[in-house]
Amino acid sequence: MTFGVVMLVHAEFDRAEQVIRHWVGGGCPVVVHVDSNVDVDAYGGFARSLADLETVQFCQRFRCEWGMWGLVEATQAASEMMLRNFPEVSHVFLASGSCLPLRPVSELRAFLSNRPKTDFIESATTADVPWTVGGLDRERFTLRFPFSWKSRRKLFDRYVRLQQVLRVKRRIPAGLVPHMGSQWWCLTRHTLGAILNDPKRRTYDRYFRRVWIPDESYFQTLARLHAKRIQSRSLTLSKFDFQGKPHIFYNDHAEILRRSECFVARKIWPNAGLLYRVFPRQPDSQLTDAKPNTGKVDRIFGRALERRTRGRPGLYMQSRFPNVARANGITAVPFSVMQGFDCLFPNFEKWLSGQTGAQVHGHIYAKDKAHFAGDAPIFSGALSDSAVLRDYNAAGFLTNLVWNARDTHQCIMFGPDDTQSIRWLLAHDTNARVWVITGAWSIPLFLSGKPAGKVRAEAARLQRIEHKLLKVLRAPDAHARIQICTLADFLENPRAILQEVVDEIAGHKAKEVSTLPEMADLTGLAEFLQELKNQGMHPFLTGDILADAEKRPPPTSEPKSYVVGHK
Repeated sequence: MTFGVVMLVHAEFDRAEQVIRHWVGGGCPVVVHVDSNVDVDAYGGFARSLADLETVQFCQRFRCEWGMWGLVEATQAASEMMLRNFPEVSHVFLASGSCLPLRPVSELRAFLSNRPKTDFIESATTADVPWTVGGLDRERFTLRFPFSWKSRRKLFDRYVRLQQVLRVKRRIPAGLVPHMGSQWWCLTRHTLGAILNDPKRRTYDRYFRRVWIPDESYFQTLARLHAKRIQSRSLTLSKFDFQGKPHIFYNDHAEILRRSECFVARKIWPNAGLLYRVFPRQPDSQLTDAKPNTGKVDRIFGRALERRTRGRPGLYMQSRFPNVARANGITAVPFSVMQGFDCLFPNFEKWLSGQTGAQVHGHIYAKDKAHFAGDAPIFSGALSDSAVLRDYNAAGFLTNLVWNARDTHQCIMFGPDDTQSIRWLLAHDTNARVWVITGAWSIPLFLSGKPAGKVRAEAARLQRIEHKLLKVLRAPDAHARIQICTLADFLENPRAILQEVVDEIAGHKAKEVSTLPEMADLTGLAEFLQELKNQGMHPFLTGDILADAEKRPPPTSEPKSYVVGHK
């Protein structure tokens, strides 16, 4: 037995000639269709270049436009010529001028000989697979598409919309269940002949003539009526991106193509000289019976597709900016935000860095400048400590900081006196670990030595700002890991809470907290807060701090639960 090749060509005739000679050299007759858009001189030169090959024939030419009926007409005409003029052909393999055989003809012939009654055509119902790109799946069979999507896009869209508004619905011919799949198939003589000689062919042709992209549904649907055994896959390796456009294979895809063990691949870049030199590979007795295995290729392209559409977590680039819906997360890796801790512990940053190994910054959103670790003026990635530059895009500043130092856990101090425009980011970023001691802003006011009456307005302002932050952090759609406790709860057992902070940041490397950072002298804090109340400013976020709370030693037993909000 042998198989014949129907080849659809519209450009790159030198490469098409090279592949045709390969097919003929392997004993395969070839019927060529050349797009009628190709000018007469180019067509004539191509035909003359193959005149020495007796088993190469050219069929009637049709105008082939993407998504239109001409591609089916061209395939029908070439297939009819193949079945009529080459009676020894048992299978017909459909290819294009940009297809490249990867394996010897003898291996494909042996593969088909072992499966003499099997048709290889990707064929699936629209209800079963979400392949379509562009919003039309079932509708491509129930609406009319007389206009080209590529060359007459406005007419195409308006006519589709008109039919949808008028609720137009075409009737699918009786007995047909629309199927879709790759244009590139390999059908047995029996199945292809039955499709071309079907008594209802005129009805089917009239219906599919106004179906959108009929080359991916005509044979795929009719094969279901006539095939004895279908393997719903194509023997041609072709990959498509998320926009429905075919991937092009270049020289550096040689190893991927080799590992696929597919018989044919498309689309090949016409200037990929290396691919045209190394493929088809030489016959190998150990690989003669190898079955096409696209699993490895699918995984590689799947990762590439995810990288292109989602990107790397926390990395922003022009292809996805500023569409938030296309961002893969907000920041790259987990980071921590501490509010109120440095108010209690003057040397907290140094202590936390020593306990966890994290890079601990000061208030990078302070009004005067960004206080980087070590008070550096420039941080990784050329991030300046300038408050003006930082606040131009405050969220982008944080995502850049985390991205540029993603090999080390970043921890920043935050407070109600800082720039607050990153509140939404902190609440919604799954990488954020937010720890808040509410009311801790009262400690610097207390330590300033000013009477309550002098700082009353400032205390009220800071409390309002912190209250807004808490509302954002406690929102139902907040996804960060958020832990909130009042100042009063923290003072009851600071050791246990600091231990949880260290465990969260350091992970499995965490060690037991043996020494607490030195705490500010809070003697008289309760009286200060009471005086604020007396002045009419109620510091409710601090919790109920007793007059002797600052004099009690921290308990050694396990604390009661202090987490007010936790996502």
